[in-house]
Amino acid sequence: MPVAAIAAEADSAPVLTASPEKSAKKAIEFTLENGLDVVVIPDHRAPIVTQMVWYKAGAADEPPGVSGIAHFLEHLMFKGTENIPAGQFSKMIARKGGDDNAFTNQDVTAYFQRVAKDRLASVMEMEADRMANLRLSETDVNTERDVILEERRSRVDNDPASLLQEQMMAALYRNHPYGIPVIGWEHEMKQLDREDALSFYDRFYAPENAILIVAGDVEPDDVLVLAEETFGKIPRHGEAIERTRPTEPEHDGSVTVTLEDPRAGRTTVERYYIAPSYASAKPGEAEALDLLARVMVHGTTGRVYKHLVMKEKVAASAGGWYSDSGLDSGRMGFYAIAGEKNTPEQMEAAVDAVIADIRENGVTQDELDRARAGLLAEYVYSSDSISRVARQYGWRLAAGLSIEDVEDWPNRIKAVTVDDVRKVAQEYLVDEKSVTGILKPEPKHTSRVQKKPVPVAGKDKS
Repeated sequence: MPVAAIAAEADSAPVLTASPEKSAKKAIEFTLENGLDVVVIPDHRAPIVTQMVWYKAGAADEPPGVSGIAHFLEHLMFKGTENIPAGQFSKMIARKGGDDNAFTNQDVTAYFQRVAKDRLASVMEMEADRMANLRLSETDVNTERDVILEERRSRVDNDPASLLQEQMMAALYRNHPYGIPVIGWEHEMKQLDREDALSFYDRFYAPENAILIVAGDVEPDDVLVLAEETFGKIPRHGEAIERTRPTEPEHDGSVTVTLEDPRAGRTTVERYYIAPSYASAKPGEAEALDLLARVMVHGTTGRVYKHLVMKEKVAASAGGWYSDSGLDSGRMGFYAIAGEKNTPEQMEAAVDAVIADIRENGVTQDELDRARAGLLAEYVYSSDSISRVARQYGWRLAAGLSIEDVEDWPNRIKAVTVDDVRKVAQEYLVDEKSVTGILKPEPKHTSRVQKKPVPVAGKDKS
């Protein structure tokens, strides 16, 4: 997708991987005495292992005034310990023939490596070391702060689509910290220091607040022994680690955000709706939303593309996504990119028409069957990658779901009916829970936010 904001949402929505039979359990779970959850997913097709450590802490857990500290700490975790010289962590992994990286979102921070199976023990020791023994100098912190500020400038400030997404998220979440960008607000990022980083580290980076996932050519008992010899030596923090977050109030009207920026390419219209995630949904809702999204926005066969691009010809491209991995909520989004003569009013009206139709009439049985077959096929294909399998378990377990929830997913998808899909469309694709964003390539850089009142039933709308 050419819109950076949409790509970011797609990245945050993992592809589902699970076993089709409830009895055929793929993952084995242990809990160490210090509270660390250990999940092993054996796959003996190649002598390769993926290790992931998921911390149940993200940008939405940051104290007020230090936005971006979760992401900043992710960078600083690569600096070093007493045993690993500053800046050598990734180089040591590379010398072992492996690769590594990390990511932060609103709810989690995860670190991962992929190595040959005979290097797992040393890599696990390295990861356990930085869980407990991170060392930061003032020079490391100051240098890396400049790095994240440049990252913000290049990825957000210099990208009108990302600026629009940032403003839309701030409008969509009026009280919940999901409205604060993961990378942080620039004026707060400039003030982040060593004390802020170590405070967040000391609060959340504990074995009882983490999940270790090892997938690949391993045996569960062998992994358990390694985990006990490395992570098992780290003591519990001793105090309960709480994730205290403000709740979102009921919304009473839609919001439109307009950004005019000469750097923009073509005019773009986006629409975000607050919707449940797999962690926050009632039973069956997230599965129905997954299938609803598949019907509406999957490629050129989705209703949005067919209506806007092929039938009405009011857009050059159109689609959307369902972000399903949040701890407190998820989102469903739609976008349309104008051709040379298309206007934002045309595109917004066409998106409204597609959504109104699916709210009123739902989906057909044929659409549902094709969407279901497509999702189930994707999980089969994605299970070919041990890294993707490890990520899927990590996303769900870090959000409080269980291995059974992950592995029974295909059965729950099979149980969704056309009535289930229509109900979630009527419940969540409503104006009060939405934000519309309009990006215009105008010769000036301005933004406007307009709140649209919702008509009261029985009152004169004029």
